[in-house]
Amino acid sequence: MPKVLIYITAKIIWQFLFYNTDYYENRAHVHVGKRDTQDLCKIWLEPDTELAKKGDLTDSQVKEVLEIVENHKDQLMQQWQNFKAGNKITIIRIKH
Repeated sequence: MPKVLIYITAKIIWQFLFYNTDYYENRAHVHVGKRDTQDLCKIWLEPDTELAKKGDLTDSQVKEVLEIVENHKDQLMQQWQNFKAGNKITIIRIKH
């Protein structure tokens, strides 16, 4: 489960990651949750940013995560391309 982005706010540290089995999916997406989240949120990155699965997140958390994804979509897509190509993933860390 490679982490691809860690987004740190005053209240929450969001972790964005890919599952190893995601390699077999063609549509780019990312899984998101807080530390120790059991059921992660899944967000499609293409063709448009949209929620695939809410997971354990509240509606306001989903809104926040979708905004983060939209603001960092280019970086996440680059990470997805590296992942699919079998290249090394360097975790992006952002403090907000």
